[in-house]
Amino acid sequence: GIKVDKVELHLGVMMGAKEKAVTQLTGGIEMLFKKNKVTYVKGHGTLTGPNSVKVGLLDGGEQEIATKNIMLATGSEVMSLPGIELDEKQIVSSTGALSLEKLPEKLTVIGGGVIGLELGSVWARLGSKVTVVEFMDSIGGVGIDDEVAKNFLAILKKQGIEFQLSTKVTGVKKVGDKLEVATEAAKGGDAKTSEADVVLVCVGRRQFMDNLGLESVGVEMDGKLVKVDDHFRTNIPSIFAIGDIVKGPMLAHKAEDEGALVSEYLATGKPPHIDYNTVPSVIYTNPEVAWVGKNEKQLKDEGVEYKKGKFVFGANSRAKANMSDAGFVKVLADKKTDKLLGVHIVQGVAGELIGEACIAIEYGASSEDIARVCHAHPTLSEALKGASQMTAFGKAINSP
Repeated sequence: GIKVDKVELHLGVMMGAKEKAVTQLTGGIEMLFKKNKVTYVKGHGTLTGPNSVKVGLLDGGEQEIATKNIMLATGSEVMSLPGIELDEKQIVSSTGALSLEKLPEKLTVIGGGVIGLELGSVWARLGSKVTVVEFMDSIGGVGIDDEVAKNFLAILKKQGIEFQLSTKVTGVKKVGDKLEVATEAAKGGDAKTSEADVVLVCVGRRQFMDNLGLESVGVEMDGKLVKVDDHFRTNIPSIFAIGDIVKGPMLAHKAEDEGALVSEYLATGKPPHIDYNTVPSVIYTNPEVAWVGKNEKQLKDEGVEYKKGKFVFGANSRAKANMSDAGFVKVLADKKTDKLLGVHIVQGVAGELIGEACIAIEYGASSEDIARVCHAHPTLSEALKGASQMTAFGKAINSP
């Protein structure tokens, strides 16, 4: 009921707000270092022994650090495709896409995974004509449920984003001030070209281990990953590794938990434990997509008999009142024991709603447990209760 005229994008102001948030958050980490008596050395570290690190300082010079234990947490960096060179101006990674100086009229996104969809949808909402080119026949990346992916695709298409699935990019070249994007079917043939002002390359990330000194110290690898035991210890007793460079999902919150667990282990001797099955995944689009546990295909592949319940947000009073009723909650549980196996959500705040499901799966809850817990009304979380009722009893109170 509020009328607003002449709504315009001021990209510079928006980027300024982004920079302010980044500065505050990174500054907050430095404050936490100081408060917890952590010495912050800025530079590139290289292992020189089981208990020593040489740091090439950002301000110049080197510093040698002798230590009892070392934790490797170097993360990952963006990848490109062969023959496509990133300049972070027109052909950009996620880094460049967060710092564009003007709104691109046409944006082509290579890769329909998490990051490509997140950033592509941002620029689409700001007014760009966005085309997503994805090699696979579905979107959302590793772990997303097939039904969720199909629903998500339909929602994004309604928002004006175009998709070219089962399609590969064979080249990107500059023609004047534009870019020419060459594509063909993933299986070959049907070659085409299209024009773009900016191309965003989101084809995955690689573990960052450049000049880390792993070989010289003798740290064992497991393929492209650092090999660790259940305590995140490498074959060198004093060297540990966490995050993107070890097994498990490449997610910041997974790495954070691992880092805290290893630190606690070194300080107290308490063995670290993390169940990757209870690490949630979230796609930060609008609406968001979030899940934890298994999807239907995984359960079928594992031969697990399961039951499922689904509750649409169109039947949720809070979602209706907020005019954000697209999406649903799906709950998967063991057919015999009713043990919760997976929860999948499509909703504007799916990332906030998934936490309850994480706790439930971690503590071995059944779908009936969630179904019988009183949830506040009206709230979006009632949809999780409704889906759990559908799973446990075959019917939800607030659904036909």
